[in-house]
Amino acid sequence: MDEVLLRSLTPSVLTILVRRGADFAAAEDAVQDALIEALRVWPADGSPSSRLRPGKGDPLRDPKGWLVTVAWRKFLDQSRADSARRRREDLVEEEPAPGPASDVDDTLQLYFLCAHPSLTPSSAVALTLRAVGGLTTRQIAQAYLVPEATMAQRISRAKRTVSDVRFDQPGDVATVLRVLYLVFNEGYSGDLDLAAEAIRLTRQLAAVIDHPEVSGLLALMLLHHARRAGRTAPDGGLVPLAEQDRGRWDTRLIAEGVQILQAALARDRLGEFQAQAAIAALHADAPTAEETDWVQIVEWYDELARLTDSPVVRLNRAVAVGEADGPRAGLAALAALDESLPRYDAVAAYLHERDGDPETAARLYAEAARKAPNLAERDYLTRQAARLNTGRRR
Repeated sequence: MDEVLLRSLTPSVLTILVRRGADFAAAEDAVQDALIEALRVWPADGSPSSRLRPGKGDPLRDPKGWLVTVAWRKFLDQSRADSARRRREDLVEEEPAPGPASDVDDTLQLYFLCAHPSLTPSSAVALTLRAVGGLTTRQIAQAYLVPEATMAQRISRAKRTVSDVRFDQPGDVATVLRVLYLVFNEGYSGDLDLAAEAIRLTRQLAAVIDHPEVSGLLALMLLHHARRAGRTAPDGGLVPLAEQDRGRWDTRLIAEGVQILQAALARDRLGEFQAQAAIAALHADAPTAEETDWVQIVEWYDELARLTDSPVVRLNRAVAVGEADGPRAGLAALAALDESLPRYDAVAAYLHERDGDPETAARLYAEAARKAPNLAERDYLTRQAARLNTGRRR
């Protein structure tokens, strides 16, 4: 069974049902039922066999039409059994004749719906993975390490929230991109690689909307994902960028990301994802950590700070300033920021170590380890503190 094919068809099948008059929540349930049916009856080669035709259409030539027909019948069956049958009887009176599915692609509107501003970020991410990504509730729950029942409730609430939203009302591209960025930053866990899934969804979005920030986000994802193999040691430990084996980076993804970024920047409509991608491209372009163009990276961080006014951006800029102009300059840039910022202590520790103050650096590394958001980062920071303390005792 070609699950990639099924998941790529999910948005268009869902939008066809909504266009026919099904409310979003009922349509999404029907599509999930159709996907389960396809997983059950389609053979391993990825196409339904002719004996499984739900109508007159040929599913060998039109798997999308097969899914639409099955999903629509699932919706009709549920509608007829629903307490609201009278309200819907005009809709279900006649079933559209089976046949090739429409080529109209409403995927973009589906992205907008799932990233509706009335949803919390976590709900928008879950709904996007379910409705646009075609993932099951169980897969999403496993990826986020929460019980399936908890994720089912989150998705149900999200569907109820957007059920009355008009499908054709304008959406906000920035919100959609933020949701996809959140998905990518979750990385991966269990059997579901959320970083790869975010790239797949962003490619899909780029195919239906011509926007430089969509390209910028896709380039950023590709450039970061290209370094994935070098980020962990054989024992699972975290490897910082400067110490990574660059021979393990995916040069194909880097080349693709740079090409997409260059085309986006040429349109002269700079946005935050393009600026982030430019920084990632400069890291990817350096043959060694020592050859990194830190001066240009600082300039891009200045652009990014202007676009976002984000304290996290200014924290990362302090690191770049420390590399470009020396640790004292980096510490001066850091002094202007709030010490409660995530990873502030880790940055301060690094800069103090480079400035020749191992005692302060060790203390700050230990403090950063206590605040670390995950085990891998905590272990790395603890080892850094231990290394400096051992060196001072010698």
